[in-house]
Amino acid sequence: MPKKGKKYRRFGAVRQYRSGRWTASYVAPDGQRRRAPQTFETKTDAEIWLSQVEADLTRGNWQDPDAGAVNFEDYAKRWIAERGLRPTTVELYERLLRIHLLPTFGSLDLDEITPPRVRTWRAERLADTGAPTTVAKSYRLLKAVLETAVDDELIRRNPCRIRGAGKESAEERPTATVEQVYALADAVGPRWRLLVLLGAFATLRPEELAALRRNDVDLEAGTLRIRQAAPELTSGRRVTGDPKSAAGKRTLILPGFLHKDLRRHVEWFAQKEADGLLFVGPQGGLFRRSTFGRTWRRARTVVGMPEGFRFYDLRHTGNQLAAETGATLKDLMVRMGQSSVRAALIYQHSSLERQREIAHGLDDRVRRELKTGGDGPEEGPSGAEVVRGA
Repeated sequence: MPKKGKKYRRFGAVRQYRSGRWTASYVAPDGQRRRAPQTFETKTDAEIWLSQVEADLTRGNWQDPDAGAVNFEDYAKRWIAERGLRPTTVELYERLLRIHLLPTFGSLDLDEITPPRVRTWRAERLADTGAPTTVAKSYRLLKAVLETAVDDELIRRNPCRIRGAGKESAEERPTATVEQVYALADAVGPRWRLLVLLGAFATLRPEELAALRRNDVDLEAGTLRIRQAAPELTSGRRVTGDPKSAAGKRTLILPGFLHKDLRRHVEWFAQKEADGLLFVGPQGGLFRRSTFGRTWRRARTVVGMPEGFRFYDLRHTGNQLAAETGATLKDLMVRMGQSSVRAALIYQHSSLERQREIAHGLDDRVRRELKTGGDGPEEGPSGAEVVRGA
Protein backbone atom coordinates (compact mmCIF):
# COMPACT_ATOMS: atom_id res chain seq x y z
CA MET A 1 0.00 0.00 0.00
CA PRO A 2 1.28 3.47 -0.89
CA LYS A 3 2.21 5.60 2.04
CA LYS A 4 1.39 8.86 0.33
CA GLY A 5 -0.63 9.96 -2.68
CA LYS A 6 0.74 10.65 -6.11
CA LYS A 7 3.03 13.65 -6.51
CA TYR A 8 1.93 15.10 -9.85
CA ARG A 9 4.53 16.86 -11.97
CA ARG A 10 4.48 18.61 -15.30
CA PHE A 11 5.04 15.20 -16.85
CA GLY A 12 4.14 11.94 -15.12
CA ALA A 13 3.76 11.22 -11.44
CA VAL A 14 5.82 9.76 -8.62
CA ARG A 15 4.73 8.24 -5.35
CA GLN A 16 6.26 6.54 -2.35
CA TYR A 17 5.46 3.09 -1.00
CA ARG A 18 5.29 2.22 2.72
CA SER A 19 8.63 0.47 2.24
CA GLY A 20 10.15 3.87 1.50
CA ARG A 21 10.89 3.11 -2.17
CA TRP A 22 9.47 5.22 -5.00
CA THR A 23 7.57 4.40 -8.19
CA ALA A 24 6.91 6.51 -11.30
CA SER A 25 4.25 6.45 -14.03
CA TYR A 26 3.17 8.44 -17.06
CA VAL A 27 0.47 8.45 -19.73
CA ALA A 28 1.89 7.05 -22.99
CA PRO A 29 0.94 8.22 -26.49
CA ASP A 30 -1.44 5.25 -26.77
CA GLY A 31 -3.43 6.65 -23.81
CA GLN A 32 -2.32 3.91 -21.43
CA ARG A 33 -0.71 4.71 -18.10
CA ARG A 34 2.74 3.12 -18.03
CA ARG A 35 4.59 2.34 -14.83
CA ALA A 36 8.35 2.13 -14.42
CA PRO A 37 9.56 -1.50 -14.58
CA GLN A 38 11.40 -1.08 -11.29
CA THR A 39 11.14 0.91 -8.07
CA PHE A 40 13.63 3.60 -7.03
CA GLU A 41 15.53 4.28 -3.85
CA THR A 42 14.85 8.03 -3.90
CA LYS A 43 12.30 10.42 -5.32
CA THR A 44 15.07 12.05 -7.37
CA ASP A 45 15.86 8.73 -9.06
CA ALA A 46 12.19 8.29 -10.00
CA GLU A 47 12.03 11.81 -11.42
CA ILE A 48 15.22 11.28 -13.44
CA TRP A 49 13.65 8.19 -15.00
CA LEU A 50 10.56 10.21 -15.92
CA SER A 51 12.74 12.93 -17.41
CA GLN A 52 14.42 10.35 -19.64
CA VAL A 53 11.05 9.06 -20.82
CA GLU A 54 9.89 12.62 -21.49
CA ALA A 55 13.05 13.30 -23.51
CA ASP A 56 12.43 10.16 -25.59
CA LEU A 57 8.89 11.30 -26.29
CA THR A 58 10.09 14.76 -27.31
CA ARG A 59 12.69 13.34 -29.70
CA GLY A 60 10.28 10.78 -31.11
CA ASN A 61 12.35 7.91 -29.69
CA TRP A 62 9.72 6.51 -27.35
CA GLN A 63 8.82 2.88 -27.80
CA ASP A 64 6.14 0.78 -26.23
CA PRO A 65 7.99 -1.04 -23.42
CA ASP A 66 5.95 -4.16 -24.23
CA ALA A 67 6.75 -4.06 -27.95
CA GLY A 68 9.88 -6.17 -27.64
CA ALA A 69 8.01 -8.99 -25.91
CA VAL A 70 8.08 -10.99 -29.15
CA ASN A 71 9.70 -14.41 -29.21
CA PHE A 72 12.92 -14.41 -31.24
CA GLU A 73 12.35 -17.83 -32.82
CA ASP A 74 8.89 -16.89 -34.07
CA TYR A 75 10.11 -13.53 -35.37
CA ALA A 76 13.22 -14.97 -37.08
CA LYS A 77 11.27 -17.72 -38.85
CA ARG A 78 8.72 -15.19 -40.06
CA TRP A 79 11.59 -12.90 -41.16
CA ILE A 80 13.03 -15.65 -43.38
CA ALA A 81 9.63 -16.54 -44.82
CA GLU A 82 8.80 -12.93 -45.73
CA ARG A 83 12.06 -12.01 -47.52
CA GLY A 84 11.37 -13.68 -50.87
CA LEU A 85 14.79 -15.35 -50.73
CA ARG A 86 16.24 -17.91 -53.13
CA PRO A 87 15.64 -21.53 -52.02
CA THR A 88 19.34 -22.11 -51.37
CA THR A 89 19.49 -18.98 -49.20
CA VAL A 90 16.40 -20.07 -47.27
CA GLU A 91 18.03 -23.45 -46.70
CA LEU A 92 21.25 -21.80 -45.48
CA TYR A 93 19.44 -19.39 -43.13
CA GLU A 94 17.23 -22.11 -41.67
CA ARG A 95 20.31 -24.25 -40.99
CA LEU A 96 22.20 -21.38 -39.34
CA LEU A 97 19.12 -20.54 -37.28
CA ARG A 98 18.54 -24.12 -36.16
CA ILE A 99 22.14 -25.03 -35.34
CA HIS A 100 23.73 -21.79 -34.20
CA LEU A 101 21.11 -19.23 -33.10
CA LEU A 102 18.04 -20.93 -31.64
CA PRO A 103 19.88 -22.95 -28.96
CA THR A 104 20.89 -19.64 -27.35
CA PHE A 105 18.25 -17.11 -28.39
CA GLY A 106 15.23 -19.26 -29.31
CA SER A 107 13.45 -18.93 -25.95
CA LEU A 108 14.18 -15.22 -25.51
CA ASP A 109 12.06 -12.22 -26.42
CA LEU A 110 13.61 -9.67 -28.75
CA ASP A 111 14.15 -7.15 -25.96
CA GLU A 112 15.97 -9.76 -23.88
CA ILE A 113 18.77 -10.08 -26.42
CA THR A 114 21.45 -7.72 -25.15
CA PRO A 115 24.97 -6.82 -26.36
CA PRO A 116 26.61 -8.88 -23.56
CA ARG A 117 24.51 -11.92 -24.52
CA VAL A 118 25.51 -11.53 -28.17
CA ARG A 119 29.19 -11.23 -27.27
CA THR A 120 29.04 -14.32 -25.05
CA TRP A 121 27.19 -16.31 -27.73
CA ARG A 122 29.76 -15.43 -30.40
CA ALA A 123 32.74 -16.28 -28.17
CA GLU A 124 31.22 -19.65 -27.27
CA ARG A 125 30.37 -20.47 -30.92
CA LEU A 126 33.92 -19.67 -32.03
CA ALA A 127 35.36 -21.84 -29.26
CA ASP A 128 32.93 -24.75 -29.78
CA THR A 129 32.90 -24.91 -33.58
CA GLY A 130 36.33 -23.67 -34.65
CA ALA A 131 34.53 -22.40 -37.76
CA PRO A 132 34.89 -18.60 -37.91
CA THR A 133 33.31 -18.37 -41.37
CA THR A 134 30.12 -20.11 -40.22
CA VAL A 135 29.99 -18.01 -37.05
CA ALA A 136 30.38 -14.84 -39.16
CA LYS A 137 27.45 -15.94 -41.34
CA SER A 138 25.36 -16.67 -38.24
CA TYR A 139 26.22 -13.28 -36.74
CA ARG A 140 25.22 -11.49 -39.95
CA LEU A 141 21.88 -13.31 -39.95
CA LEU A 142 21.24 -12.41 -36.30
CA LYS A 143 22.16 -8.78 -36.97
CA ALA A 144 19.88 -8.59 -40.03
CA VAL A 145 16.90 -10.04 -38.15
CA LEU A 146 17.35 -7.65 -35.24
CA GLU A 147 17.88 -4.68 -37.57
CA THR A 148 14.43 -5.37 -38.98
CA ALA A 149 13.11 -5.50 -35.41
CA VAL A 150 14.53 -1.98 -34.94
CA ASP A 151 12.77 -0.85 -38.13
CA ASP A 152 9.56 -2.43 -36.83
CA GLU A 153 10.01 -0.42 -33.61
CA LEU A 154 10.05 -3.56 -31.50
CA ILE A 155 13.46 -2.76 -30.02
CA ARG A 156 15.27 0.55 -29.79
CA ARG A 157 18.80 -0.46 -30.82
CA ASN A 158 20.39 -3.46 -32.45
CA PRO A 159 22.40 -5.37 -29.82
CA CYS A 160 24.78 -6.72 -32.50
CA ARG A 161 27.59 -4.16 -32.16
CA ILE A 162 30.78 -6.22 -32.47
CA ARG A 163 33.01 -4.53 -35.01
CA GLY A 164 34.07 -6.90 -37.79
CA ALA A 165 32.16 -9.88 -36.37
CA GLY A 166 30.27 -10.47 -39.62
CA LYS A 167 33.35 -10.32 -41.82
CA GLU A 168 34.55 -13.56 -43.39
CA SER A 169 38.24 -14.14 -43.99
CA ALA A 170 38.24 -17.37 -45.97
CA GLU A 171 41.55 -18.85 -46.99
CA GLU A 172 42.73 -18.40 -50.57
CA ARG A 173 41.22 -21.20 -52.66
CA PRO A 174 43.59 -23.45 -54.63
CA THR A 175 43.80 -23.34 -58.42
CA ALA A 176 44.76 -25.99 -60.96
CA THR A 177 47.15 -25.79 -63.89
CA VAL A 178 45.86 -26.19 -67.43
CA GLU A 179 47.41 -29.67 -67.52
CA GLN A 180 45.63 -30.63 -64.29
CA VAL A 181 42.28 -29.42 -65.61
CA TYR A 182 42.64 -31.62 -68.68
CA ALA A 183 43.81 -34.53 -66.54
CA LEU A 184 40.66 -34.18 -64.41
CA ALA A 185 38.53 -33.95 -67.56
CA ASP A 186 40.04 -37.20 -68.82
CA ALA A 187 39.66 -38.91 -65.44
CA VAL A 188 35.92 -38.17 -65.03
CA GLY A 189 35.19 -39.90 -68.34
CA PRO A 190 33.63 -38.78 -71.66
CA ARG A 191 30.16 -37.98 -70.28
CA TRP A 192 31.44 -35.44 -67.75
CA ARG A 193 34.52 -34.23 -69.63
CA LEU A 194 32.84 -31.06 -70.94
CA LEU A 195 31.40 -30.33 -67.49
CA VAL A 196 34.93 -30.04 -66.09
CA LEU A 197 36.22 -28.01 -69.05
CA LEU A 198 33.33 -25.52 -68.88
CA GLY A 199 33.65 -25.30 -65.10
CA ALA A 200 37.23 -24.13 -65.60
CA PHE A 201 37.54 -22.33 -68.93
CA ALA A 202 34.00 -20.86 -69.05
CA THR A 203 34.05 -20.22 -65.26
CA LEU A 204 30.49 -21.51 -64.88
CA ARG A 205 28.92 -22.23 -61.51
CA PRO A 206 27.68 -25.82 -60.90
CA GLU A 207 24.07 -24.62 -60.77
CA GLU A 208 24.51 -22.84 -64.11
CA LEU A 209 25.96 -25.99 -65.70
CA ALA A 210 23.03 -28.03 -64.39
CA ALA A 211 20.53 -25.69 -66.08
CA LEU A 212 22.19 -25.53 -69.52
CA ARG A 213 20.04 -26.78 -72.41
CA ARG A 214 20.70 -27.72 -75.99
CA ASN A 215 19.12 -24.50 -77.29
CA ASP A 216 21.52 -22.46 -75.13
CA VAL A 217 24.37 -23.67 -77.36
CA ASP A 218 25.34 -22.00 -80.64
CA LEU A 219 27.80 -24.39 -82.22
CA GLU A 220 28.55 -22.15 -85.17
CA ALA A 221 29.34 -19.09 -83.08
CA GLY A 222 30.92 -21.09 -80.27
CA THR A 223 28.79 -19.42 -77.58
CA LEU A 224 26.77 -20.42 -74.53
CA ARG A 225 23.75 -18.50 -73.31
CA ILE A 226 23.30 -18.54 -69.52
CA ARG A 227 19.63 -17.96 -68.76
CA GLN A 228 18.87 -20.02 -65.68
CA ALA A 229 20.44 -21.72 -62.67
CA ALA A 230 19.36 -24.94 -60.97
CA PRO A 231 20.94 -25.12 -57.50
CA GLU A 232 20.64 -28.43 -55.68
CA LEU A 233 19.25 -28.43 -52.15
CA THR A 234 20.53 -30.81 -49.49
CA SER A 235 17.40 -32.89 -50.10
CA GLY A 236 18.69 -33.55 -53.63
CA ARG A 237 15.95 -31.47 -55.25
CA ARG A 238 17.04 -28.97 -57.90
CA VAL A 239 15.23 -25.64 -58.00
CA THR A 240 15.40 -23.99 -61.41
CA GLY A 241 15.13 -20.22 -61.59
CA ASP A 242 17.01 -17.06 -62.44
CA PRO A 243 20.79 -16.93 -61.91
CA LYS A 244 22.30 -15.64 -58.70
CA SER A 245 22.07 -12.00 -59.86
CA ALA A 246 20.85 -10.04 -62.87
CA ALA A 247 24.42 -10.09 -64.18
CA GLY A 248 24.22 -13.89 -64.25
CA LYS A 249 22.19 -13.78 -67.45
CA ARG A 250 24.88 -13.52 -70.09
CA THR A 251 26.29 -14.93 -73.31
CA LEU A 252 29.75 -16.48 -73.09
CA ILE A 253 32.12 -16.66 -76.02
CA LEU A 254 34.05 -19.89 -75.62
CA PRO A 255 37.75 -20.20 -76.49
CA GLY A 256 38.30 -22.09 -79.73
CA PHE A 257 39.93 -25.12 -78.09
CA LEU A 258 36.57 -25.97 -76.47
CA HIS A 259 34.55 -26.06 -79.71
CA LYS A 260 35.38 -29.67 -80.59
CA ASP A 261 34.49 -30.94 -77.09
CA LEU A 262 31.27 -28.90 -77.11
CA ARG A 263 30.14 -30.24 -80.49
CA ARG A 264 30.96 -33.83 -79.53
CA HIS A 265 29.14 -33.58 -76.19
CA VAL A 266 25.97 -32.16 -77.77
CA GLU A 267 25.99 -34.97 -80.32
CA TRP A 268 26.72 -37.81 -77.89
CA PHE A 269 25.30 -36.95 -74.48
CA ALA A 270 22.79 -34.06 -74.48
CA GLN A 271 19.06 -34.82 -74.41
CA LYS A 272 17.75 -34.88 -77.96
CA GLU A 273 14.87 -32.42 -77.57
CA ALA A 274 15.51 -28.82 -78.68
CA ASP A 275 15.32 -27.70 -75.06
CA GLY A 276 16.89 -30.89 -73.70
CA LEU A 277 19.40 -30.65 -70.86
CA LEU A 278 23.06 -30.52 -71.81
CA PHE A 279 24.24 -32.61 -68.84
CA VAL A 280 22.36 -35.74 -67.75
CA GLY A 281 23.35 -38.99 -66.11
CA PRO A 282 23.83 -42.33 -67.89
CA GLN A 283 20.17 -43.24 -67.30
CA GLY A 284 18.95 -39.84 -68.48
CA GLY A 285 18.47 -38.48 -64.97
CA LEU A 286 19.37 -34.99 -63.78
CA PHE A 287 22.97 -34.10 -62.99
CA ARG A 288 23.24 -34.83 -59.26
CA ARG A 289 25.89 -33.47 -56.96
CA SER A 290 25.91 -36.65 -54.89
CA THR A 291 26.34 -38.97 -57.89
CA PHE A 292 28.91 -36.83 -59.67
CA GLY A 293 30.69 -36.26 -56.36
CA ARG A 294 31.88 -39.87 -56.29
CA THR A 295 33.21 -39.57 -59.84
CA TRP A 296 34.90 -36.27 -58.96
CA ARG A 297 36.62 -37.66 -55.88
CA ARG A 298 37.95 -40.65 -57.81
CA ALA A 299 39.26 -38.38 -60.60
CA ARG A 300 40.88 -36.07 -58.07
CA THR A 301 42.72 -39.02 -56.55
CA VAL A 302 43.85 -40.31 -59.95
CA VAL A 303 45.25 -36.88 -60.89
CA GLY A 304 46.87 -36.41 -57.48
CA MET A 305 44.97 -33.26 -56.55
CA PRO A 306 44.59 -32.42 -52.84
CA GLU A 307 41.39 -33.53 -51.07
CA GLY A 308 40.44 -29.91 -50.46
CA PHE A 309 40.24 -29.15 -54.19
CA ARG A 310 36.52 -28.75 -54.94
CA PHE A 311 34.74 -28.72 -58.28
CA TYR A 312 33.93 -25.05 -57.62
CA ASP A 313 37.68 -24.35 -57.55
CA LEU A 314 37.68 -24.91 -61.31
CA ARG A 315 35.78 -21.62 -61.56
CA HIS A 316 38.44 -19.97 -59.44
CA THR A 317 41.07 -21.44 -61.78
CA GLY A 318 39.36 -20.09 -64.89
CA ASN A 319 38.83 -16.65 -63.43
CA GLN A 320 42.48 -16.48 -62.44
CA LEU A 321 43.56 -17.47 -65.95
CA ALA A 322 41.25 -14.84 -67.45
CA ALA A 323 42.66 -12.17 -65.14
CA GLU A 324 46.20 -13.08 -66.14
CA THR A 325 45.37 -12.52 -69.83
CA GLY A 326 45.03 -8.83 -68.96
CA ALA A 327 41.23 -8.81 -68.65
CA THR A 328 39.90 -5.64 -67.03
CA LEU A 329 37.76 -5.66 -63.91
CA LYS A 330 34.62 -5.08 -65.99
CA ASP A 331 35.62 -7.88 -68.39
CA LEU A 332 35.91 -10.27 -65.47
CA MET A 333 32.59 -9.20 -63.97
CA VAL A 334 30.77 -9.82 -67.26
CA ARG A 335 32.40 -13.20 -67.83
CA MET A 336 31.82 -14.34 -64.25
CA GLY A 337 28.24 -13.10 -64.16
CA GLN A 338 29.06 -11.00 -61.12
CA SER A 339 27.36 -7.77 -60.15
CA SER A 340 29.80 -7.35 -57.23
CA VAL A 341 33.09 -5.57 -57.84
CA ARG A 342 34.44 -7.13 -54.64
CA ALA A 343 34.03 -10.66 -56.01
CA ALA A 344 35.82 -9.83 -59.26
CA LEU A 345 38.66 -8.10 -57.43
CA ILE A 346 39.64 -11.45 -55.91
CA TYR A 347 41.09 -12.41 -59.28
CA GLN A 348 42.92 -9.15 -59.86
CA HIS A 349 45.70 -10.06 -57.46
CA SER A 350 48.96 -10.69 -59.23
CA SER A 351 50.73 -14.03 -59.01
CA LEU A 352 54.49 -14.38 -58.58
CA GLU A 353 54.72 -15.77 -62.13
CA ARG A 354 52.85 -12.77 -63.48
CA GLN A 355 55.19 -10.44 -61.59
CA ARG A 356 58.13 -12.28 -63.16
CA GLU A 357 56.61 -11.77 -66.63
CA ILE A 358 56.17 -8.07 -65.94
CA ALA A 359 59.78 -7.78 -64.75
CA HIS A 360 61.02 -9.52 -67.90
CA GLY A 361 58.86 -7.26 -70.02
CA LEU A 362 60.27 -4.14 -68.38
CA ASP A 363 63.76 -5.51 -68.76
CA ASP A 364 63.27 -6.12 -72.50
CA ARG A 365 61.73 -2.71 -73.10
CA VAL A 366 64.36 -0.76 -71.17
CA ARG A 367 67.15 -2.67 -72.89
CA ARG A 368 65.62 -1.96 -76.31
CA GLU A 369 65.20 1.74 -75.64
CA LEU A 370 68.68 2.12 -74.15
CA LYS A 371 70.15 0.29 -77.10
CA THR A 372 68.28 2.53 -79.52
CA GLY A 373 69.55 5.58 -77.65
CA GLY A 374 73.12 4.34 -77.83
CA ASP A 375 73.60 3.90 -74.06
CA GLY A 376 73.24 0.19 -73.40
CA PRO A 377 73.79 -1.42 -70.00
CA GLU A 378 77.22 -2.54 -69.00
CA GLU A 379 78.55 -4.91 -66.39
CA GLY A 380 79.48 -3.42 -63.03
CA PRO A 381 82.43 -4.61 -60.89
CA SER A 382 80.28 -7.24 -59.14
CA GLY A 383 78.71 -8.52 -62.33
CA ALA A 384 75.50 -6.47 -61.84
CA GLU A 385 74.26 -4.44 -64.74
CA VAL A 386 74.51 -0.67 -64.43
CA VAL A 387 73.18 1.97 -66.76
CA ARG A 388 75.51 4.70 -67.92
CA GLY A 389 74.56 8.14 -66.74
CA ALA A 390 72.60 6.84 -63.78
